[in-house]
Amino acid sequence: MVKDVIKFIIAKKQSEMPFNLIERDIKIPTEENKIITIPGIRRCGKTTMMELAVNQLLKDGVSKTRILWIGFDDERLVGMSTDELDDIISSYMEMFPEISINEIYMFFDEIQLIKDWEYFVLRLYKSYCKHIFVCGSNATMLSTEVVSALRGYPLEYKTFPLSFHEYLRFTGIDDTSHLESDIAKIKAAFDDYNIFGGFPEVTLAKSESRKIELLQNYFTAMLYRDLVEHYKISNVSVVNYFIKRLLANISKPTSINKIFNDLKSQGFKVSKNDLYLWSDYICNIFLFLRIPKYSKSLVQRQSGLKKYYCMDNGIHSSILLPQSNDNGTKLENTIFLQLCRIRSSVEEIFYFQDGKECDFVLEDRGKIKNLIQVSWSINNSETKEREVSGLLKASQATDCDDMTIITHDEEATLRHGDKSIKVVPAWKWLLGRM
Repeated sequence: MVKDVIKFIIAKKQSEMPFNLIERDIKIPTEENKIITIPGIRRCGKTTMMELAVNQLLKDGVSKTRILWIGFDDERLVGMSTDELDDIISSYMEMFPEISINEIYMFFDEIQLIKDWEYFVLRLYKSYCKHIFVCGSNATMLSTEVVSALRGYPLEYKTFPLSFHEYLRFTGIDDTSHLESDIAKIKAAFDDYNIFGGFPEVTLAKSESRKIELLQNYFTAMLYRDLVEHYKISNVSVVNYFIKRLLANISKPTSINKIFNDLKSQGFKVSKNDLYLWSDYICNIFLFLRIPKYSKSLVQRQSGLKKYYCMDNGIHSSILLPQSNDNGTKLENTIFLQLCRIRSSVEEIFYFQDGKECDFVLEDRGKIKNLIQVSWSINNSETKEREVSGLLKASQATDCDDMTIITHDEEATLRHGDKSIKVVPAWKWLLGRM
């Protein structure tokens, strides 16, 4: 009976190929001869990324019959043992006896639902097939743990919520047009994107109330399934409060010790060590990302306060009550996420603080390549002076003259002595139209 179910699942998935999907900018490689894992925040489109890889294989001339896809969230496979995983291979070979097992492409979705799945995947990779793709829920398949389980074999392709370029594609807006009417649509779309973020399902939702409902459901699942259940945290109310404190402090250097003292003064029973562990856990599940303070000293980089950013603005908007500075905070979060998407594996992101502040310092193998400030507007002279002086101080400390201020909708070139600072609208910067 297990084999009959497996054969049905394989055949059904093959009958659905190619999948009717909207393209993403990042492509999953199909010929790396590695185990490919696709980590990312819940609901960002990890399964879709694998389906897009299947579409690419079909375009490249690979037959559907050479693609084996199993989704282990099928209720008929619940309780499947590790030993029964071999039935997947034997079932496929019975369906297609003429195809060698080393010529197929294996896609395993939600495989973490099977205990000790990693031994099966490793054996397949070492002995039979070099084209294996794996993704699953953060609740039981965190990327840090997958790398450990697969003993360093996998290549990771982190998946983010939609970039602004992808967001426009999903909403049917032409991002290449220079017509005033289309530019107006792009600007309006950016304002929505900056508030509600880029989760695919949220982007396609028709109403604001539906977007908020989805985002709140995502947050609840991340809190309880990915965090509380996975890490066996009993103090749910305190960890919930801790996350909201980090959300409220996005884009600012954050002292875990200060949050601990605040909790202690309110009578909450939690250890400082718990808070530090939780700060690691929420980054492990991709709810937050964090960056260190720039310093030439590696010790100071590790010991200084970190800045936390949320993986999607929509989570921030749906969980916290609106604040007066929300637009600027969300704008900085939007720019940070894009920097994470486009940076190479050897680039690092820091913030600068030494009397003056600079939001982002981009380092490439020890050399500072860009300095970026983010401000909703610099029309106010005091704000302009603060942003410019922060850049100039960072420039002096890092020997980097590539300076940019990203705003909501202002554009200019500012000159200070022999140095120039580009001022660009966020929507242009995000689309590379500078």
